[in-house]
Amino acid sequence: MKIAVVTGASSGMGREFVLAVDRSYQLDEIWVIARRTERLKDLQAQCATKLRALSWDLTDRESFNEYADLLKAEQPQIRILINAAGYGLFGAFEELPLDGQLGIPDLNDKALTAMCLLSLPYMQEGDEIVNLGSNSSWQPVPYIAVYAASKAYVLSFSRALGRELKRRGVHVMCVCPGWVKTEFMDRAVRDDTIRYYDRWYTAEDVVARAMRDLKKRKTVSILGAPVRRQVRLVKHLPTALIMNVWCKQQGKS
Repeated sequence: MKIAVVTGASSGMGREFVLAVDRSYQLDEIWVIARRTERLKDLQAQCATKLRALSWDLTDRESFNEYADLLKAEQPQIRILINAAGYGLFGAFEELPLDGQLGIPDLNDKALTAMCLLSLPYMQEGDEIVNLGSNSSWQPVPYIAVYAASKAYVLSFSRALGRELKRRGVHVMCVCPGWVKTEFMDRAVRDDTIRYYDRWYTAEDVVARAMRDLKKRKTVSILGAPVRRQVRLVKHLPTALIMNVWCKQQGKS
């Protein structure tokens, strides 16, 4: 049985990846993972491929045991794993709740790491892993400190893992979008701490670019010339200067 596995599948980028995978791959099933069961079921009507809805909270480590048990029982080939689950909180670090901030690396990093490790025994040459990073993967970002740090991990991990798996022929790509209008923003934005957004993109466009870049075997996918220019700049400019510019844009000292 050939399958795809998509986390964070109930909305935003994860949902768009499910639709894109349905169009692009010949699969027996797509395993869609998220907490909101009804949304996963509603997604079936838009897909030709059979979806298996797995209502798991990936911040609960028991979900990894359930995933491992399901893989052992079904013995599928995972053609593509897409780790799109994640969230962030915008605001001053000392003013944000502890549980909320600890949950960010739990989902964005630990769950992603676990999903990769548990999936790899079921992947073959030519199979693929896509991890969702961010434009904030490239530099520290005040007032989005924990989220940005979590996405720096995703980028670094994806690059290193991709190098290790090169010998096996399993390709790894990290998607690093700029500002995207999804439900992520509804949860992340608590007040006007972050007030400057230079350019918005859609989840559909980010995923479309990612799927094209995946076919080209790119290791990083970035939509938009302005975002790519920014990435090139931050590689060469002092970190302190980058943070100063960001803070000035947000009206912070």
